[in-house]
Amino acid sequence: MDLLARREHSCYELTRKLTHRFGASELIRGEVERLRDEKLQSDSRYAEVYLRSRAQKLYGPQRIKSELRERGINDALINDTFAQSDIDWAANQQKLLQNKFGVNAPLDFKEKAMRLRFLQYRGFVGIDDL
Repeated sequence: MDLLARREHSCYELTRKLTHRFGASELIRGEVERLRDEKLQSDSRYAEVYLRSRAQKLYGPQRIKSELRERGINDALINDTFAQSDIDWAANQQKLLQNKFGVNAPLDFKEKAMRLRFLQYRGFVGIDDL
């Protein structure tokens, strides 16, 4: 409960942290299931909070999806969470570019490539989009 009092955790994160602290045990799995049954732990709630938090910090959808997968959230839940969100990704991308590079358009191919790499790193441009 101490871990959940500070912030939301995915089931995977909570199990991993408790296992690291107390060692592998069936008791840990049982307690995490009990917390889930009592709605004190929810992967859905965690995904929503995480999505809003990372989008507010101007990270893109590809990066956020990847980070959620790393934290044990399944693809179906990720897709549902993104479908329910009302985040304007284009506006976030534009704001990120203005914060980083200003309002001027890229002068040459080298600068444009640098901006695309930056957007890709932040999760706005997939490799297929380049």
